[in-house]
Amino acid sequence: MHRSVVIVDRFFEGAVALRAHFDRRFARPREATADRFVWDWWHVPGQYTALRTPAYHYFPKRAYDAFHQRLVWWGRRTLGCHDVSPPWLSCYVDGCEQQLHGDLPHGHWAFVFSLTRWQTRRFRGGETLLLRDDVLDWWSGFRSTRSVEEPDVLRAVPSKFNRLVAFDPRIPHGVRRVEGTKDPREGRLVIHGWFLQPRPFVEGPLPVRALQQQIDEQVSPRLEEALGGGLPVAGLLSLGFLVAPDGGVQKLRVLCDTTRVPRPLERERHELVRVALRAVGSLKFPGHRRASRVTLPLVFER
Repeated sequence: MHRSVVIVDRFFEGAVALRAHFDRRFARPREATADRFVWDWWHVPGQYTALRTPAYHYFPKRAYDAFHQRLVWWGRRTLGCHDVSPPWLSCYVDGCEQQLHGDLPHGHWAFVFSLTRWQTRRFRGGETLLLRDDVLDWWSGFRSTRSVEEPDVLRAVPSKFNRLVAFDPRIPHGVRRVEGTKDPREGRLVIHGWFLQPRPFVEGPLPVRALQQQIDEQVSPRLEEALGGGLPVAGLLSLGFLVAPDGGVQKLRVLCDTTRVPRPLERERHELVRVALRAVGSLKFPGHRRASRVTLPLVFER
């Protein structure tokens, strides 16, 4: 099972304040104040059209810093990624869209956080589009008697207010064309970017150095053995667990998984995940007075 799309509703308690700041800056369209001249009309014919600006410069520092910290800590705890790229704030009005594309060089996970008033919107479109897995391996198990329409090919995720969508950026994705409004206050408004720098993350007394030593000595050799047949796997497998005061591993689980192989090798990929879980589950650390919470990202590249 892949866990390459994660959706979190009601993500940030300060979302209303961020949205209110945006609305105030567009409240008097006849006034040409300096803070309105910050938008780039990003247009690449046949691919991208939107208004965009760096999010960290647009909002009041205190309000934005609170969002940024929430985003960074979520990425560390859930994905094992220690930082985010400088986020963009993008506004989509009539005619704006993103055609399907992949973000291969930018980061291990992409994110879109919506400040769109989705429930009362006056436009059509604006969903985040993700190509479905079946399309990425179209001819495996293909049946010529099956009908195919857009929902069978594309997953459309509504940009609901205060929703975070994180996904594998290698998946071809885009934004359905927005139609029906030219008022920025009525368009699709999102903060977006990429989660970066996957590495082990520990909350508690367990030293990261001790964790890394155990990974190097106990986990990596077993993974290398499982990959010995040349399994062409690529992606990020993030595991979460507790290290109990006695040093044992508890509550081990897969947090997210973007590992991919050709469809005929899917059984081998599943076995690789099982090897990783068995190896991590058998680890033993020195005892401490309290437990530690660990997010462990395992990166496979080819």
